[in-house]
Amino acid sequence: MELFEGLGTVPPEFGPSAVTIGKFDGVHLGHRSVIAQLVAQADAHDLTSVAVTFDRHPMALLNPEACPSPLVSNAQRAELLAQTGVDVTVVLEFTRQLSALEPAEFVDAVLVRALNAQLVLAGRDFRFGHRGSGDITTLRELGRQAGFEVVELDDVDRDGDRVSSSRIRSLIDAGAVREAAELLGRPPQVRSTVVRGDQIGREIGFPTANLDPTMEGLLPADGVYAARAAIDGVSYGAAVSIGNNPTFEGVPDRRTEAHLLDYSGDIYGETIELDFIDRIRSMKKYDSVDDLVVALAADVVRVRDILAGE
Repeated sequence: MELFEGLGTVPPEFGPSAVTIGKFDGVHLGHRSVIAQLVAQADAHDLTSVAVTFDRHPMALLNPEACPSPLVSNAQRAELLAQTGVDVTVVLEFTRQLSALEPAEFVDAVLVRALNAQLVLAGRDFRFGHRGSGDITTLRELGRQAGFEVVELDDVDRDGDRVSSSRIRSLIDAGAVREAAELLGRPPQVRSTVVRGDQIGREIGFPTANLDPTMEGLLPADGVYAARAAIDGVSYGAAVSIGNNPTFEGVPDRRTEAHLLDYSGDIYGETIELDFIDRIRSMKKYDSVDDLVVALAADVVRVRDILAGE
């Protein structure tokens, strides 16, 4: 997959292309269905398949207080889109200038001039242009004028509800990572760097990799999780704790700590990816360190059982 950041990086005489436009936050099953149809249509018509997206959620600029947390970083999204088979991803910088474009101006600048679109795929709730004033009917009319065809796509449903980034976000926020994975088509993931912690885990026999809190991806609710940890391409089972270590005093900040199963060594400064498989329990304050150690040992047994069943 080729990645173009901004219309200015798209080569002259690009295309002809088949295009779909969206935020693609999480690149979930709904997004994957759209892109699969895009790739199939592009192949059938000998066109270049193009996914157009944005460098941030529009609300991050237009209404920051109401902007939802992203499911993935831009880098993670690009990696996930590359796995779909789409030929090209174009990332537009979402600016005031871009948000002010009328639908006809957006179509002319992006779809016609930059991408030479011959086919555009969109869902029935697609909105574009200033204040979302353009819809799929607008797109069809502009397509007739500009010479491209518009294909309307159906939503992807699971259990009678539409698969959406907001639905997945709610599940992850509640710690329901297994249910979120069913809609994502993969486990929820975060990526960060291993930093030094208080060494408490090491002292009680459960050393942990502490993640830098400025991480990529959406962190689930506080609790203990069965996860898979990837470091340098090697996967390990992991019992992951998210919260403020309530058994110990003086730990006010929220932390993410991964106890890697069957691993020993120094990984400070390494990049670690955590795939959350299932939630084991909520965060709990224990009466003593001995009680905590017993609980951690039980967590490890539970994690091994869950991962063995995957």
